[in-house]
Amino acid sequence: MSLRPTIETRKATPHVEGAGVKLHRAFGFQDPSELDPFLLFDDFRNDHPEDYLRGFPWHPHRGIETITYVLSGTVEHGDSLGNTGTLGAGDVQWMTAGSGIMHQEMPQGNAAGQMHGFQLWGNLPASQKMTAPRYQDVASAEIPEVIDDDGTRVKVIVGSFWGKTGPVDGIAADPQYLDIRVPAGVRKTFRIDTYRRAFAYIFEGQAAFADASAPSGVLLEKEVAGEEVNIRDMSGDRTLVRFGTGDEITVQAGPEGVRFLLISGAPIAEPVAWHGPIVMNTRAELQQAMRDLRNGTFIRPAH
Repeated sequence: MSLRPTIETRKATPHVEGAGVKLHRAFGFQDPSELDPFLLFDDFRNDHPEDYLRGFPWHPHRGIETITYVLSGTVEHGDSLGNTGTLGAGDVQWMTAGSGIMHQEMPQGNAAGQMHGFQLWGNLPASQKMTAPRYQDVASAEIPEVIDDDGTRVKVIVGSFWGKTGPVDGIAADPQYLDIRVPAGVRKTFRIDTYRRAFAYIFEGQAAFADASAPSGVLLEKEVAGEEVNIRDMSGDRTLVRFGTGDEITVQAGPEGVRFLLISGAPIAEPVAWHGPIVMNTRAELQQAMRDLRNGTFIRPAH
């Protein structure tokens, strides 16, 4: 076995998207080869309805897949094909935009006004860019969970892990998408296929991803008393951890335990031409998509 080194640790940064939704972006609109086949990852988490209720009104997608995982509250969605529905706490939607779709996503809080969810964008290879759009809506009860003897809990959303297979299938990047909880002080190792790009996103607690026997943290630049200094800091809430090559990762949970997403996928390794929610292979294909939007041919008739 070979341990995947931690090659980068960074905090998600505040952004405003849609009609005024405040969220944190872990990555997106940067170098698309960095986490190929994944393009963007957003953490939308708010306790104040005014920060999310305006939602994400009608907008187009082409050439990608969007994966929405809701932890608290709900997300009502609808699209240009007549599909509608509501994602509740623990539910997942995997939307293949393919040749093109117009849709909207409108978050609603829980009884306490809290809203929390994630959205991941996965790229499509050239051979599937113009496939027919489709949805996979998965209820929380359909997602298998494995509990290990030491209390580690893993929800298998996509892919196979510890003898369980997630309910979402037929995804171009053949990804693995896991929601993992590791109890306080536990050191745990997880296998990842050597040929996949992989990242973790911590959203509760703290941990160190390393082969150290104790959670010594990772070296980060921080501003202290107006000066940039290098300090050791455990990876905590809203932290992206990007891994190098290897076939396993090791995590040392902090004193409050840790919960994180562990996501990996097979690189597509194709040119990327990207404009907002439309991702193609060439600039000419992007220009065609813009023409399709202008002349009303963006949505292809179902066959």
